[in-house]
Amino acid sequence: MQKPRWKTVGGTLLRVTAVWAVATLTMLALAGILPDFRLKSDGGDSATRIAITAAIGAGAFGVLSALVWPLLVRALLLMPALVLGLLVFVLNGSMLLIAISLIPDGRGAVEPETAVVVAAVMSAASSATSTFLTVRDDGAYRRRLARLAGRRRRRLGEDGGSEEPPGTVFLQLDGVGHAVLREALRERDNRPPVMPTVARLIRSTHKVTPWRTDWSSQTGASQLGILHGSNEDVPAFRWYEKKSGEVMVSNRPTSAAVLQRRAAVRAGHDGLLTVDGASRGNLFTGGADQLALVLSVAARRGPHNRSRSGYFAYFADPANATRTAVSFLAEVVREICQSTRAKLRRETPRVKRGGLYPFIRAFATVVERDVVVTAVMGDILSGRTAIYADLVAYDEVAHHSGPRSRDARQVLARLDRSIALIAKVADRAPRDYRIVLLSDHGQSPGETFAGAYGLTLEDLVRVGCGLPVSRRAGRTPSGAEAREAGRAALHRPEKPEVDGDGRCAGRDAWGGRGGQGGGRGPADAAGAADTAGAAGVVGGGAAVSDPIVLASGNLGLVSFPDVPGRMSREQIDARHPALLRTLADHPGVGFLLVRSEAHGAVVLGAEGAEHRLDTGEVFGASPLTVFGPGAEAAVRRTAHFRNTPDIMVNSAYDPASGTVHAFEEQIGSHGGLGGEQGHPFLLWPAELTPPVAAGEDLVGAERVHRVLRRWLEEADGPQVPEEETAATGETHASAVAEALTGAGPAAEAPAGASPAAEAPVGASPAAQGSTEVEVRADTGLPRASGAARTVQDSRWDGAPAAPFTVVSPVVPNKTR
Repeated sequence: MQKPRWKTVGGTLLRVTAVWAVATLTMLALAGILPDFRLKSDGGDSATRIAITAAIGAGAFGVLSALVWPLLVRALLLMPALVLGLLVFVLNGSMLLIAISLIPDGRGAVEPETAVVVAAVMSAASSATSTFLTVRDDGAYRRRLARLAGRRRRRLGEDGGSEEPPGTVFLQLDGVGHAVLREALRERDNRPPVMPTVARLIRSTHKVTPWRTDWSSQTGASQLGILHGSNEDVPAFRWYEKKSGEVMVSNRPTSAAVLQRRAAVRAGHDGLLTVDGASRGNLFTGGADQLALVLSVAARRGPHNRSRSGYFAYFADPANATRTAVSFLAEVVREICQSTRAKLRRETPRVKRGGLYPFIRAFATVVERDVVVTAVMGDILSGRTAIYADLVAYDEVAHHSGPRSRDARQVLARLDRSIALIAKVADRAPRDYRIVLLSDHGQSPGETFAGAYGLTLEDLVRVGCGLPVSRRAGRTPSGAEAREAGRAALHRPEKPEVDGDGRCAGRDAWGGRGGQGGGRGPADAAGAADTAGAAGVVGGGAAVSDPIVLASGNLGLVSFPDVPGRMSREQIDARHPALLRTLADHPGVGFLLVRSEAHGAVVLGAEGAEHRLDTGEVFGASPLTVFGPGAEAAVRRTAHFRNTPDIMVNSAYDPASGTVHAFEEQIGSHGGLGGEQGHPFLLWPAELTPPVAAGEDLVGAERVHRVLRRWLEEADGPQVPEEETAATGETHASAVAEALTGAGPAAEAPAGASPAAEAPVGASPAAQGSTEVEVRADTGLPRASGAARTVQDSRWDGAPAAPFTVVSPVVPNKTR
């Protein structure tokens, strides 16, 4: 039964009065505690007069916060988001100074630095009171939901008489492996689970299963495959493309945009979230129109595609801004204390965590988390059909503290609280919601390659090539996903991965020079390269450029930029006779992947071991055996990518301890084969069909995409008119045909590339002449009509392309 209007208005007035009273009491308490803050005239005032002065000041501050703050945040939206968060204190303090100046007779006075403290405390107290009263008032909460649902129905032209099919929320817990999740769900030493909310889901309504990543076990490849249905030609987190002479980095906005366009061409659709979807905190859009903190559009400045608009929705509330700013500083202090404790206890393995890292961690674990979670809750209250969000906090902390460290467990507990909050909002949403949790990869622990052996992978490659090496091994910078998100928030320019002479730039993602590693120097490995030729000389004395060596967790990539196309094993041996054996025989290296002119894809191991993937021949013990089932298929698939480098290096793996050696400064790593990094999880409502048949393994991000797509179809949607479906299918078919026949802007094969190097995924030697679609950064998608699209570059002309079967709207036969 609906309440009379006077009761609704009365309840609202009571809540406003209660918040005002709390703010007044808070101001009075602070005036009594802080020496530079007073609420009385110089001659003194009575207690009643001081209370009235406080009420006037609190009321003026509240009105300014409600009216001026949203306008102020919108005006400052183009300012770097991280800077905006740090300016919250100054802006709040400025509004308090204005509020105090409005008190009659000049009875209020406060110093500017004290105003910052007073404003922060008052905002926090008012926010807590308002939240408590709103949560207690179920009627007010339901009325807000009804208003949101009503706006959505009017926007869609619905009569409101039918119930919508359930929506789906996909929450990606970045870097949380299946084994780590299982441990977080168990009670330990009579203590509750680290993640009690997820534990309750599994006990009651959900099921969980592991899945196996591709060789490139990192967010760029996994999320591209999950959201867009294709991660072909993504061999690692970063790689060198010889055709353009550029280094592609998965979490760099320009690279992410190119990868997204390429995936759209190959998959034939825009992504999982094409119809009424929202993408929050991801590398890629998934075809969604509603975006926040999405790196592939971070460089755009159009009003429709500015991903940073999600910051406004969050920071428009001064209480949100204050809470996040305080939590940000607390997280910085927490990281400094935790890293100091690890150093004092001499914990091993350990990496340096100084410099700007505490701020990077705070951005990932506080700012990004708060903005993404708030955006997801807004999407749920708005009734969106498909929502995909990435929470990167655990991944960032586990890289530097370890996947099973105390620090990482604390982050898991906070992520569990975020999941609980989202689940509570979903329970009262205007439509039913199904919550799916998944991860894109796990993490494998282990000491860094430089820490264990005293030299970096680049040093080892240069030793094998007979090139000069510094006597002190330099640190390989970490490529954690949160770093580039922080750079985008700060509007920092993208950092080149390779400097002018073809060598790695050697700087971390924030522009600082990496430190120096300890341990044995590169001279210890020099003996293996005694037979190498002089540096920079080949055959008749022609000068050559230095090799480009890149790292992606425990996966290394070596490219020779002066040789067009992919070098063969025979070419590498002719130029650098000791290189391949130097790498393969090193104790920190598990195996190499090269291309042979005679035998195709070949895996090389220690002591002359060789596994010819295309023919199945094995000489000695296969280097892939230790990496478990599926390793051979994963390496074979990558071996035929167009962008596979000249040499791929996977670190050694100890199956007894589950450790690997990252070629970056990470003691928890992912990116290659070995251990838990390749075994993420998928947790889904039991009412949905199982991901795969009993006894079958779920392998590859592209397969996960098909599972998620099927689950969306099982919800009787998303729905688009049938006539649009036909138009969409024709548009995609003509565009793909145009690209395959060369009529569109498909790129040509690099000069001098051999046919085997250009074979498509999984192609046999007989199929090497087939045509491959290549999308360049400056051309965008091949389009059937030739017209440019203004809203999203990943979209085709005509109706949006959905990756699932679409039907006429149907009212589901179910009871709420």
